[in-house]
Amino acid sequence: MSLSDYRTAVVTGASSGIGAAVAAGLARRGLRVHAAARRKDRLEALARETGCVVHPMDVRDTAALYREFDGRIVDVVVNNAGLGKGFAALHTVAPEDIDTSVDTNVRAVYHLLRAVLPGMVERRRGHVVNIGSMAGLYALQSSVYGGTKAAVHMLSRNLRLELEGTGVRVTEICPGRVNTEFYDVAIDDPRQRSRIKDSGVRELQPEDVAAAVFYALDAPWHVNVNSIELQPVEQIYGGSRFTPVR
Repeated sequence: MSLSDYRTAVVTGASSGIGAAVAAGLARRGLRVHAAARRKDRLEALARETGCVVHPMDVRDTAALYREFDGRIVDVVVNNAGLGKGFAALHTVAPEDIDTSVDTNVRAVYHLLRAVLPGMVERRRGHVVNIGSMAGLYALQSSVYGGTKAAVHMLSRNLRLELEGTGVRVTEICPGRVNTEFYDVAIDDPRQRSRIKDSGVRELQPEDVAAAVFYALDAPWHVNVNSIELQPVEQIYGGSRFTPVR
């Protein structure tokens, strides 16, 4: 079951960045793409460009998720909607930012999968792609964001076990820094935001992450690409470096 065999896809967070790149790429490959995001104007622009079906909505609205997607025939679901509200240290973040991040990055993923997975299992056909993060695999100074992406990581692993024998594939894509609007939302302090964005790191582009998604989707039917880590050459997670004493 490779990309050429799939017919329909749902992509969340499709109004910009990785989601828009994935939605556009799938549409170019002939899939009927259902693009979900909050910003209706951007979705409509994407629809004019790609012919995708738009679903203006906030993925935190559980009732809307089930209303739009429960029972819908879906071959591919790309859980991309996510944000980094509460990116600072846990003891300093606003309580409402914790709820926003958990509801968007975790709870919405569970509910969308609950809506579409029964049909995939019944048809023995489908592919779940969860956009995680390197922050969900390695420690960094953001308990809220890193914790939500770690939840996506373990969800993906457990889902593979649950779906054994169904023919439904599960892939987690874990990017590092990507040139998107992420830091505009995640970092409130303009000086800190500028320091991060102007660090000199040549970031990944949304199309780089989309290419990883397409690679996983296009694997032969008997191959499951469990996870892909990708990050800029100038960015490295994991391990410690020590300056030798001279």
